[in-house]
Amino acid sequence: MFETQEASMVGQTVTAPSTSAATDDADAPSHWSAVYALALCSFVLVASEFMPISLLSPIAQTLKLSPGHVGQAIAVSGFFALGTSLFVTTLFGRIDRRRVLLGLTLLLMVSGAIVALAPTFTILLVGRALLGVAIGGFWSMSAAIAMRLVAPDAVPKALAVVNGGNALASVLAAPLGSFLGGMIGWRGTFLCIVPIGAIAFIWQFATLPSLAVAGGARGSGVLSLLRRPVLVAGLIGVSLFFAGQFALFTYLRPFLEQVTHLDVSMLSIMLLVVGAAGFIGTMVIGRVLDERRLPIVLAVLPAIMAAIAVALTIFGGSVPATMALLALWGFAGTAAPVAWWTWLSRTVPDEAEAGGGLMVAVIQLAIGLGSTIGGVVFDAMGVEPEFLGSAALLALAAFTAFFVMRSHAVAVFCADCRPAPGP
Repeated sequence: MFETQEASMVGQTVTAPSTSAATDDADAPSHWSAVYALALCSFVLVASEFMPISLLSPIAQTLKLSPGHVGQAIAVSGFFALGTSLFVTTLFGRIDRRRVLLGLTLLLMVSGAIVALAPTFTILLVGRALLGVAIGGFWSMSAAIAMRLVAPDAVPKALAVVNGGNALASVLAAPLGSFLGGMIGWRGTFLCIVPIGAIAFIWQFATLPSLAVAGGARGSGVLSLLRRPVLVAGLIGVSLFFAGQFALFTYLRPFLEQVTHLDVSMLSIMLLVVGAAGFIGTMVIGRVLDERRLPIVLAVLPAIMAAIAVALTIFGGSVPATMALLALWGFAGTAAPVAWWTWLSRTVPDEAEAGGGLMVAVIQLAIGLGSTIGGVVFDAMGVEPEFLGSAALLALAAFTAFFVMRSHAVAVFCADCRPAPGP
């Protein structure tokens, strides 16, 4: 699975690719072991982010807080991830990206230790804030670094591998947190993050090449990218997709309890099916994406999810039908982000880090808005109208991807349309 020669390449330097040398990148050595190390890091990050959801009650009891206060501690990581992503190029400047990734992994480990040992709510907030910085920095740079570790035609596969860690954590984080919390308590559960993070750190240290920022590279910053119409159009599609996805997914459990009438054990099985299908989706999508199929995939996946959301309101009372629909939802819902990250790597190859920061910021905002608006609709009208609202957002995402992205396909994919290298 891994390239045996990669361990001997750790001392080599991979500079940021310029647009004038794009064709030469195909001859650069691939660092697939480093890609898998990034996947493990993404697993630990996402597991750390979502594990508290299943530990809300014991954390509240130990620290003598209300569940709402603990929920704020969970949400603070998202705010700090948003802030970090917007200023990623300013924060990290010309620091070797290998050192940045290793530093972010150490920050992840420190966060886990602080949360596990937190005697007060304030200390808990500090730990979650540090986690948010690690999340925002890692995901902002993930696409740019994947582009530099493998040949250009292998970038979709590399992005799928990195997102595979995300998908696997989505499957395991909540049930694993609940299980370990019952065995060793919530503090012991968070302490488990530290050794796994240490493994990710050692693996990255052993396999990542030096990722020096090229001397002539000039980052124009995150906000300056908003002058590019193609990028703005795509980010609108990204925001609609994630808002629609989480407008439904956030309230999936109440739907399964109230409409499908599942007990706790069957509910766990259903969620496991969703996660397992999502993991398969990340593995499959990277093998089929190319420049010709990408606009189609970006439109088809949210269209499928919109249809599933509507179908759930009709067939949600049937356990077999619901399981089949949610398996397809999980497959499409985790494959689509890989497609969007691939789109980003094709659209702004000259500003991949700044573009990644902007993408992370948009995703965080969209998830928050989708969940919040979905909650308002859920409380006022019930779960089925809320699912139909999700379907409407996903349908708009499909419309944006098909009509806007396709009309700008030449600008996105034509090498002649990319900015010429500076003097």
